[in-house]
This record gives sequence, structure tokens and C-alpha cells, in this order.
Amino acid sequence: MKEITCGKAYRGHAFIKVLGITVLALLMLVSLAGSTPFAYITHQGNTVSIIDTATDTVTATVPVESFPYGVAVTPDGSKVYIVNIEGDGTIQATGTVSVIDTATNKVTATIDLGTYPEGVAASPDGTKVYLAAYYYSGMVSIIDTATNTVTASVNVDGYPRGVAVSPDGTKVYVTHWVSDTVSVIDTATNTVTASVNVGNSPWGIAVSSDGTKVYAANYYSDTVSVINTATNTITANVSVGRWPFGVAVTPDGTGVYVTNAGSGTASVIDTVTNNVIATVGVGSTPQGVAVTPDGTEAYVANYGSGTVSVIDTTLNTVTTTVPVEEHPVAFGKFIGTPPAQPVLPVANFTSNVTSGIVPLTVSFTDTSTGFPTTWNWDFEDGDTSNEQSPVHTYCAAGTYIVNLTVSNSNGIDSKLVTINVLTPEQNVQQMITTVQDFVTSGTLNKGQGNALTVKLDAATKNMEAGNINPAINQLNAFINKIENYIDNGTLSSAEGQPLIDAANAVINAIK
Repeated sequence: MKEITCGKAYRGHAFIKVLGITVLALLMLVSLAGSTPFAYITHQGNTVSIIDTATDTVTATVPVESFPYGVAVTPDGSKVYIVNIEGDGTIQATGTVSVIDTATNKVTATIDLGTYPEGVAASPDGTKVYLAAYYYSGMVSIIDTATNTVTASVNVDGYPRGVAVSPDGTKVYVTHWVSDTVSVIDTATNTVTASVNVGNSPWGIAVSSDGTKVYAANYYSDTVSVINTATNTITANVSVGRWPFGVAVTPDGTGVYVTNAGSGTASVIDTVTNNVIATVGVGSTPQGVAVTPDGTEAYVANYGSGTVSVIDTTLNTVTTTVPVEEHPVAFGKFIGTPPAQPVLPVANFTSNVTSGIVPLTVSFTDTSTGFPTTWNWDFEDGDTSNEQSPVHTYCAAGTYIVNLTVSNSNGIDSKLVTINVLTPEQNVQQMITTVQDFVTSGTLNKGQGNALTVKLDAATKNMEAGNINPAINQLNAFINKIENYIDNGTLSSAEGQPLIDAANAVINAIK
């Protein structure tokens, strides 16, 4: 017999292992850093469509309460606050807020307001959400996002609609439909510190990324008022399309996108010149608009078309139109990037054999997923290995449960597989069982089965007596007989070849 090194897990090439771990680590970092923004589109059919902005496809639809309208995504992307206008959509209606967990795309809380809300915006630190209650006695409700409860209310002018928060979180800006004003709220004291006269029936509102300008869409004036936040004065009124509704500022502050509900267009304003530099045709009755965090695309919810138009902000053309459910609104900052979920390892592996004659050399191949960075093998014969894909030799017969445990910085997982290591005599006994099964099934007749069993029994007795050559002769005779059965069609190759392989394995083991 040739010499076998037992109880050893042979090491792979160190460079390959290190390279593999490095690649996996890089892939993990990419997966964590490369999270995709999602657009959360409210529909008056009581649902929210979730669009993956990387593929511009709807990946989920979340049922919420009646008449969902305004949207605010927390800055960390973990929650979406959906304003639901309960009842018949009149100012006598009451409302709720649905809180969606972006990790599961399920509603985790519903907040009763007792008021008719429309606009909603989150503070930059994500601790508060501000809601405008559209009623003659105006009010802005403040929700604590840790408890999802209303903790304060601020009295403002009547019929507030849009809400926006300054980048430093110190001010909240609110449009008022009837008084044609924008209220400025000090968030430290929750009091109104200024009221700015704008155009007729302001609706949507947005603050520039540096906090120096506020843009208010004046629905019946067909203008956008530009407010200097240092002086709370109007510096420009920019003419746009008919019935401007939603407003969004690009992250770099160079452009403002305004939906024109009456024109089926989006106006693009250059913030340096306060001129409209492009008018983009979108769908029917566009309402909400939001810009992706990288500023490359603007998404427009088309109420009348049941679609979302995707605008390339470099070319200012629609590149994709995403079908959604009917009557999308999406009033507010409806695009956010969910936090990257931890990538958990899942242990798995294969082996070239799961049973065989002692000494048995087994090659294990790791197929674990989830970017593991460590591998710990227990072969249950007293030996272990930390190689990714080791080779191990068993030198004693028995049943061994191999345990692979993998881990990364996020977790740990294990996988078990049984390896049966047989003596030559045990292997022959398995062959006898297979022959008997063929007789029982009618594949072989009793005479054929007995002839094969006699040869295997003789081989076993010779092995037990130490008569190796006679045992090999009996096994070779067994192989010849099986080959004859395959040739004449008594056994198929699939049936006979495993018996031939088993017999040859015994011969090789006892030579």
C-alpha cells in the first residue's frame, strides 16, 4: 500500500487565500457603500410604490391608510413618514401618519393626528418630523421619531400646505394657501418668527442645500418666489408653467425643479440667474418632484398619468417613464437611501466524496455566501483547519460529522455534513446490499444475484483471513460479471458502474 499522511488538512496556496479574503473584503465594502436610493410614491389608492432608482422599477408596494399624500424620508433613510388624508379629502377630514421601515418595507406604526395633514418634512438629524395641518386655524404638528408621538404643535396662519426644514435644522418654512404667505418657525422655541408675503396660493416649498434660499411654488400666480433666508425677503419671482405644485433643489444648489400641474411640464430654474433654462414635458398633472442624492436625476409623480417621469438633470430630458398605480402624488422629499443592511455569512460547502474506504482523502470546497472572512473546520477526528477549502485524510473507519463555521464582522454561521469512512469489508457489505436490492426490484433474478453475492462473500472471507490476492481475484470476477450485465442490458450503466467503482476502490485499498 502506498503511504498516506493521516489526520492532516493540507494547506492551500497562502497567496490565493489572502487574495480571496482581500477580494471578499473589498466586495463587502462596496456592498455597504453602494446602497441605492429609493423613491417612495404615494397613491390615492391607499398604497405607496417603492421605486429602485438604479433600475427604475417598482420593487414593492406598501398598503397604508386612506388617501396617502405627503412623504418625508428620514435623512438616514431608515424610515418613511406618509401623510394619509382620512375621510373624504375635505378640510373637515382627519388624518394619520404611516411609518414605513425601509429595511422591511412594512408599516411599523400609525399615528393618529386628528387634523387634515398635507405637507411633511423631517429634520436634518432625523429626530423630528413636521406636518402641516391644512385647516383654517393653521397648525404644524411635531412628531418625535423615537416614540412616533406628537410632542408639540405650533400655531401658524390658516391653511398651511407645504413644509421644508433648513439644512441646519433651526428653521421650518410653511406655505399658506389662503394668506399667500410663508411662515418661518424657530425650531428652538417652536414659535413663528417671520411671515413672508409670496405669490397667490403657495403650495410646494424647498430650501437650498446651503440654507440661504427658499423656493415657494405659487399655484395661481404661475411663479416661484425666491426668499433670502437671512432677511426673509423676496429676491425674485420666477415665471414658470401653469399651476406650479412641487419644488425640489439639486444637492449642489445650482438648479430648481418645479412641477407645473396645469401644463404637464417641469420647469428648470438656474439659481444664479433665476431664469428658467429648460421646460421638460412629463406626464399629465405632475405633482411631487424630488432629486436623487447625487443630483443626476429628478423624479416627477404624474397624478393624471399614473406614472413617474425620470429626468436626466444634465440633459434635462425624460429618460424613463415608470408605470405606477393610479393617481400618484408624492408631495415632499420622497427619495432616500436606506441604510446598508449587515451582510451575514451563510456557511456551505461541498466535498468530492461523502463516503469511501479508509484511508479516505476528502477535498472540501467552501461555497459559503455573505462574504465570510474566517473559516474554521472541525473534522471530528481530532483535527481542524482554518483554510477556506482544505483537503483532509481520514485514517480510521467511522462516521464523522464535519463542521464548517464561517464568520465576518456581522455574524457567524455553521454547516454540518456527514462523512462515512468504511473498512474494505464494510464497503463490500454495501455492495451486497445493492445487489440484493436489484433482486428485490426484479432488475436481477435470484440466480444472477446469488452468483454476484457468492463472489463478494468469498472476497470478504479472504480479506478477513489476510488472503489479499484471492480476495482481489473474487472482486475482479465480480467486476467482469457486472460488465457483462451492462453489455447485455441486464443492468444500465447508471446501475452497474457504481458497483464496479466500489469494487475497484476495495482492490486499491487492499493492494
